[in-house]
Amino acid sequence: MMFKTRSNFTLTNITIAITIVMYLIQTNISYGGLYLGLNMYFVEADFYWQPLTTMFAHGGLGHLAMNMFVLYQFGNAIELYRGKKEFIISYFIAGLITSILSFLYIYYIDNYVNLVGASGAICALMGYIAYIDRFQRKAIITWVLIISVAPVLIGLPIAWYAHFIGLGIGFLIGIIRR
Repeated sequence: MMFKTRSNFTLTNITIAITIVMYLIQTNISYGGLYLGLNMYFVEADFYWQPLTTMFAHGGLGHLAMNMFVLYQFGNAIELYRGKKEFIISYFIAGLITSILSFLYIYYIDNYVNLVGASGAICALMGYIAYIDRFQRKAIITWVLIISVAPVLIGLPIAWYAHFIGLGIGFLIGIIRR
């Protein structure tokens, strides 16, 4: 059995369900990705919800499935071994900080980006675990480097900066919360 508990009713799994529902909403409203993603509308049109909703918006079913698979693994691991409070801090709080710092990249470097996806928040989970579990540290950092750089090298438009920011924020939260 994967979990020590008898229930799969975890905050991580609830977050996954909410993310799937939000993706369905996003894809069924006009310009849903622009409203829910993080972009210049954050400051130009007072879309102040975007740093949170960007974690629930995704660029397609493949993007959603990949992120939810990784969230399931790392989020449930943190919940099981460190508790629900640590999941909330390492996913939602770190995700919001990652969104705000990623927006600085958008604002100062690339105004035409529409940032969608949970990858920054998920990389924060990975950074948190990389700090807490030194035996997995090199593998996690290597994986984040691969998923951040390889797609860029073949021309895919991914938010590599959000991955690195999330990893760093998660690592920092691990240091603070140890």
